[in-house]
Amino acid sequence: MTRQLSHYVNRDLSWIEFNRRVLQEAQDTSNPLLERAKFLSIVTSNLDEFMSVRVAGIQDQIRAGYTKMDFTGYTPQGLWKRLIKRTTTMVYDQYRTYREVFRCLGREGILITSVEELNANQSKAITQYFQEIVFPVLTPMAVDQSRPFPLVHNKELYLAILLQQEQDHAIHEDGPLFAIVQVPSILPRFVPVPGRTNSKKMEFVLLEDLIEHNITSLFNGYTPTAVHPFRLTRNADLTLNEDGAEDLLEEIEKELRRRRWGIPVRLEVARGMHPMALEILKEELEIEDNLIEIDGPLDLSFLMKFVHSLPGHDNLRYSRLDPVYPHEFDETDDMFEVIRQRDVLMYHPYESFDAVTDFIEQAAEDPDVLAIKMTLYRVSGQSALVQALSKAAESGKQVTVVVELKARFDEERNIAWARQLEKSGCHVVYGLVGLKTHAKILLVVRREQGTLRRYVHVGTGNYNDSTATLYTDIGLFTSHPIIGSDASALFNEVTGYSSPYKWKAFGVAPTDLKEKLFRLIDREIANAEQGIPARIIAKMNSLSNQEMIDKLYEASRAGVQIELIVRGVCCLRPGVAGRSENIRVISIVDRFLEHARVMYFHNGGDEEVYLSSADWMTRNLTRRIELMSPVFDKNLRKTLINMLQLNLDDNVKSRELQSNGTYTHVKNEMMPFRSQFEARSIPQWKYHV
Repeated sequence: MTRQLSHYVNRDLSWIEFNRRVLQEAQDTSNPLLERAKFLSIVTSNLDEFMSVRVAGIQDQIRAGYTKMDFTGYTPQGLWKRLIKRTTTMVYDQYRTYREVFRCLGREGILITSVEELNANQSKAITQYFQEIVFPVLTPMAVDQSRPFPLVHNKELYLAILLQQEQDHAIHEDGPLFAIVQVPSILPRFVPVPGRTNSKKMEFVLLEDLIEHNITSLFNGYTPTAVHPFRLTRNADLTLNEDGAEDLLEEIEKELRRRRWGIPVRLEVARGMHPMALEILKEELEIEDNLIEIDGPLDLSFLMKFVHSLPGHDNLRYSRLDPVYPHEFDETDDMFEVIRQRDVLMYHPYESFDAVTDFIEQAAEDPDVLAIKMTLYRVSGQSALVQALSKAAESGKQVTVVVELKARFDEERNIAWARQLEKSGCHVVYGLVGLKTHAKILLVVRREQGTLRRYVHVGTGNYNDSTATLYTDIGLFTSHPIIGSDASALFNEVTGYSSPYKWKAFGVAPTDLKEKLFRLIDREIANAEQGIPARIIAKMNSLSNQEMIDKLYEASRAGVQIELIVRGVCCLRPGVAGRSENIRVISIVDRFLEHARVMYFHNGGDEEVYLSSADWMTRNLTRRIELMSPVFDKNLRKTLINMLQLNLDDNVKSRELQSNGTYTHVKNEMMPFRSQFEARSIPQWKYHV
């Protein structure tokens, strides 16, 4: 019996379609080989997080006996079965692609080989590396009556070993013993070996293969009969009682320690694992359903570091992109003067994030700057920005930093930054109970000619100089007094007690962002019903909020032309007669992660454009502090509209969502047009539109 399509695409099934698009980039032979290997790594990292959070949550619902359907028509049990089936198929496709990519890399002289295939000189060198570097780090862990099964850490690689005790040169008849050895993540996963005579090849062996080859050195008096890699994924979501926590930072630290004991969600094993070893793992780890046998190296996330470690081979990589410094600030030592005269738009990674750091550093050193306030959600490991904030506080300025301790998988790093900022004299605030602070905003208050002027930076992405080279994001510098007033009010609400504020320009979640978006959509609906051209373009990472989808369906029925650029999850079904025939949805997956959130409303010809930190997901609209800011400068609005049009015109890396929930490559008769390549020229034409 054919399942009747819901009005909505299931969020988790839509996510699998997204990760499949990432895998397609690894399969795309027009992409450079080493870049294809990096996409394989991203597929693994994405799937790890999906398993440890989304699939783990569904598993919790099943365990609790929850049977209610979600708004897309799935019960937890029914969704679980589909997710496991589809992710398993994806992994098999991923490893077929891995073998293809490395066959091609082998022809280019880059090989991952087995220890058995090395010649005598190479084998000697690699054995020496094992004895001097690897062996001292290893800890064999036996499992028997006196030594219970050890803790298996989340997403770490292990070897499962069956052993027989030797007695008088004969194998003992009591049956095999069991032990595990963790493959140390502190060491490189890939080990270079000396080249062969008269060969330009670069050869590597995997660390687990090297350990397996020398496994007898760990078990004197025993004979290994089977050695197999395995890897466990645990539930890694945090469960916080924020209301009952006296100190949120300490509570999160406790939860991070508990995370290592999270309930097992998925077990990955090497294909052909000995049945006895597999049964022991399944029994001890209490896992049955989500088990996958892999024909290849477990955990391909190592390929990202592997690719970055290879010298040269520029012909196998994307051409180098050097972000340009925003030309507005090129020939000045006074960024404040520039921003006083006009708003400045920055488009990363084509323009350098250094301008943001330079702005804070200038503010830190400027004697007329009285206060700096900003939000931090995800920060890089070596953040010059944090150092600049510390310097400002040490110089006596009022520095307030809202640090989001609950940024998933960045909790430990953010705790460390929070402590460093506090030591330097910054006022560190952890946001509001029950809400993540996801807004991206920086406010500088400066004394000028007897009055105070506010300078604001709002962005679509994190204040992270690392991801700013990998993600497409937009930032806006402005000294517009209305935006400055709203910025002050926002920080007052987050850091203190403040009555609900009537925002002059901003839309702020969870108080009124959704309502403001609805008002903007309703205005387009009213125009369409009066025969006035009505159009919405919205770019975001994910769209899954049911009320928002229903509002877009309503707009489509009224005749509003809607174009959505949704990189990841999209629960809306476009192109359905009588409901969404006026809606088009595309997704672009390319060299850079499309991360910007931009909203355009035609407004009867008086066009409006907004930048936002928020996707149109329930969590962003109801459980996070989010920000949407208008762009007042007419030229910059035109620039942003042109940037959106670049995405809409892409026919190389763009896929279009079909009403059945699948995606197909956009194909038309136009010349090939790749929006991320064309975007390189944006820094030159920002103000010439």
